[in-house]
Amino acid sequence: MSNWPTKISKENPLGLDDPSLFIQHGIIGGKHVDAADGATFTVDNPATGDVIGTCPEMTVEDTRRAIDVAYATFQTFRHTAAATRQAYLLKLNQLFLDHAADLARLIVWENGKSYADAHTEVIYSASYVSWYAGEAVRQYGEIIPSSMPGTRNMVVKQPIGVCALLVPWNFPAAMITRKVAPVIATGCTAVIKVPSETPYTNLAIMELIKRAGVPDGVVNVVTTEKNLQAIGNELTTHPKIKKVSFTGSTRVGKILAGQAAGTLKKMSLELGGNAPLIVFEDADIPTAVAGTIASKFRGSGQTCVCANRIYVHEAIYDEYANALAEKVKQFKVGPGFDEGVTHGPLIHMRQADKVQEHVDNAVKNGATILVGGERGPRTVYQPTILTNVPDDCLLTTEETFGPLAALIKFKTEEEVIKLANNSEVGLAGYFFSKDSDRIWRVAEALETGMVGANTGAISQAVIPFGGAKESGYGKEGGHEGTDEYLVKKVIIQGTALHNIK
Repeated sequence: MSNWPTKISKENPLGLDDPSLFIQHGIIGGKHVDAADGATFTVDNPATGDVIGTCPEMTVEDTRRAIDVAYATFQTFRHTAAATRQAYLLKLNQLFLDHAADLARLIVWENGKSYADAHTEVIYSASYVSWYAGEAVRQYGEIIPSSMPGTRNMVVKQPIGVCALLVPWNFPAAMITRKVAPVIATGCTAVIKVPSETPYTNLAIMELIKRAGVPDGVVNVVTTEKNLQAIGNELTTHPKIKKVSFTGSTRVGKILAGQAAGTLKKMSLELGGNAPLIVFEDADIPTAVAGTIASKFRGSGQTCVCANRIYVHEAIYDEYANALAEKVKQFKVGPGFDEGVTHGPLIHMRQADKVQEHVDNAVKNGATILVGGERGPRTVYQPTILTNVPDDCLLTTEETFGPLAALIKFKTEEEVIKLANNSEVGLAGYFFSKDSDRIWRVAEALETGMVGANTGAISQAVIPFGGAKESGYGKEGGHEGTDEYLVKKVIIQGTALHNIK
């Protein structure tokens, strides 16, 4: 069944059930705004290269205005009752579900992923709204016994202030949701720099936030393409910004951290990954294959936690490779709305170029193409499996961010742990084994912030999502994700001297 929108018209070019969710403006103080000079940039459909709309090319001056509005709004929103903030998020969760089809359509139009994948992302995004609705009323304080007579120690949690949220393009609904939901839950306000590749899903979510009753000025959006660096600098150096949350590459994360250091802003950085996936000789092959597909090929491999280096024990190497190949051959690549499509195009030509570079380099060094290895139209790259991959090629040291599964042989557990940990980053890692002792041993040995044992799907709203080493610091999800937007304050209360015994 085709998922192409049936309501496309001149007035409704993306065929949404609710055309008012297609917003081509920035948002400051609840109002749709354009750049001061009227400049715009275009947003393309990755599958065709066709322009689907424009957005304002906003400037540093526009950003400062958004920061001022967010700061002024924070002075009142910070005092909103926790139950009121919870009610906003509960309503927003229902709006997500009510408009799931339109949000999925926007994701397909601007990101390119399959409609099924996009719809799954929307439901996943809503789970963060639901989780943080609960977190709004779970920001508990603490009473600490005093070491001094006549005093009581209390710890309270307060919203940190204005937050800068810098979001990527690979999950247009999920990445903004798991940042903006805790902003609302904790009583903070935000200025959001949305990605130029996928602004429309973000902007539609802002409209749903408004409909949920969240006051104007709590969330503000700046859109830009060419002014990205200047606006990023403003958001990380402006004294009214107290918190920065960024998802993106390690290289850019380091730049932003350096800029934020001048005012010692609190930061959450979810940065690059080079995830190892290990298939031990005692693994259940069907489970390992299913887990590899879930980890490696979701979003055509354009996820920060996708398996980048797949280590397979020599005793089961051929069996696993052939089983994986049979599943990958069943994929259908094409425009995300087309019938039966499982995987869409990559977001940029440079993404497809990088996958080709990694394939060519591996083959030059002795690897064999088992499945795929071919470019398609524009940014399409066929899902690819490489066998006999050496451990000294580009893809072992660089994150591919594409549909390339590179299978590397290993002999011993000790050997593969060293290979897996031979990376400057450590976001996620995966392995498959039936041995309960090995499961604990390997899970503790992997130098990553998250480990999937016998599963390739790890991300959930209820867990603290984040990495180790140069994959960043801070967490999203779980109660830790709430604490990222709060400041702990200790209040020591004394008493009159005559009451001290």
